[in-house]
Amino acid sequence: MLKRELSDSSNKQRLTSMSVTEIRDRLDTEIFPAWEQKLGEPLTEKLRQVLRLLEAVRIEEHVEAPRRQGRGRFPHGRRLLSRAFLVKAIYNAPTTLSLIEMLQTQPMLRRICGWANRADVPSAPTFSRAFGDFAQANLGATVHQALVAEYIGERLIGHICRDATEIDAREKPAKKPKPPPKPPRKRGRPKKGEERPAPDPTRLWKQTTQTAEEALAEAPTVCDRGSKRDAQGQPHRWIGYKAHLDTADGGLPVTVVTPSASLHDSQVAIPMARLTAERVTSLYDLMDAAYDAQAIYQVSEELGHRPIIDKNGRGKPVPPLTRRPLDATTNGAPASGSTLG
Repeated sequence: MLKRELSDSSNKQRLTSMSVTEIRDRLDTEIFPAWEQKLGEPLTEKLRQVLRLLEAVRIEEHVEAPRRQGRGRFPHGRRLLSRAFLVKAIYNAPTTLSLIEMLQTQPMLRRICGWANRADVPSAPTFSRAFGDFAQANLGATVHQALVAEYIGERLIGHICRDATEIDAREKPAKKPKPPPKPPRKRGRPKKGEERPAPDPTRLWKQTTQTAEEALAEAPTVCDRGSKRDAQGQPHRWIGYKAHLDTADGGLPVTVVTPSASLHDSQVAIPMARLTAERVTSLYDLMDAAYDAQAIYQVSEELGHRPIIDKNGRGKPVPPLTRRPLDATTNGAPASGSTLG
């Protein structure tokens, strides 16, 4: 098995304390020349991109070393498979078989991942089992949280930009279960002295008293159909999921949630705001008109942020952007006429 340049603990400790700029400079002056000397030929720009991401992310540090259980062959190193897991995302390989083909036909890429010979590359079932275990263990989320904590966790973030985008999936959309029938309500005004039950709170107002984990547990996560209007107002439809992102200044995602495609953008804004507040300290929450709901204003201000949200006219002319105060007469509840909160 090929020994990699940054496998010793001293180099790992040095990288941990470096900034992104320092890591890039070290890669250009030390790591790239060392790899080119080891491989015997210059690195392509794509391979340089792979090395930059592998050394900045260090995904293998979040995977346990393999252990032999009983007799038999020694298991393939999950740490090397995790590097290939990241390479698959970098190259946007559609299938595991296409990744294996790349590793077998590109010696330099294969050696960067840690396998010296073609025969060392694991089989497709081994890759599938490992990738399944990585997904079940939320390896991507674990690595992402570690990167956020390391590089921006102690900094003051000016703006958190919240938005969502589509994720196409090669799956059949799940059938939506029929909602239970609502009990009939009496028509007309209540009689004198009669008290009718209050309507159930909307999802947004329930989330104001829930933890982020409780709120996200109620969000649908199956594959279904989604629809979203682009910047020109044209509808765009797809089958799959929707990625909701909280992005800091500079473009680094702080929080990522991937529920069903049909879930409205506003329905995960509150738990995402709570998760982001646990990871970084920020000042402003920037959102488009899809998030114009009183409950979102309230939670953002409770977290010590200043929400800046485009007004949603809901079919009417949109007035100039102004800060909408909470309704003091209803203890922060939406004012009469609010339809989304």
